[in-house]
Amino acid sequence: MKTLEIQGTIRASIGKKETKALRNEGLVPCVLYGGGENLHFGVEEKLLNTLIYTPSAHIVLLNLDGKVHKAVIQASQFGPVSDRTIHVDFVRISDDKKVAIDVPITIVGSSDGVKQGGNLQLLFRKIRVSAIPANLPDSVVVDITGLDMGKSMFVSEIVADNYDILTPKTAVVATVKMTRAARGAAATEKK
Repeated sequence: MKTLEIQGTIRASIGKKETKALRNEGLVPCVLYGGGENLHFGVEEKLLNTLIYTPSAHIVLLNLDGKVHKAVIQASQFGPVSDRTIHVDFVRISDDKKVAIDVPITIVGSSDGVKQGGNLQLLFRKIRVSAIPANLPDSVVVDITGLDMGKSMFVSEIVADNYDILTPKTAVVATVKMTRAARGAAATEKK
């Protein structure tokens, strides 16, 4: 899994007034949970945007006043009008404990249903997996080679190596729907 380092400064005081002053300086208030002590800190919005606005999943090395913490994003909040990042929660991870994280799906192969004029619909862009940090995949590969028209691929059909899939096994990952043009062509063939 990809690793990204982010610099931050620990906040001495917390509260509404201090948080507003922090945002006015161009920083985003963040919290690091886990490991006993919760740390409140601020990070430049540009640095967080490279982490948040990407389809990839990352392990984050938080450099807070010279001390490095390994973490992943737990939650992020956005402004209702400006859509700017207003708060991010991180959770500490360790090399020997499993962590649950959303990982992007990569589609490989060529579906027979798409070749026949069907439309491939991807119902999940990310899937939740659990593993120790060393075994976390960059993406989960889904092979759609045998997917015919009107058929669906379920989470239970995904092969997982060194990690567990936490998304329900009955959830549909991808399906091939018949387009109007394909329906029209099938109707004319029957006549």
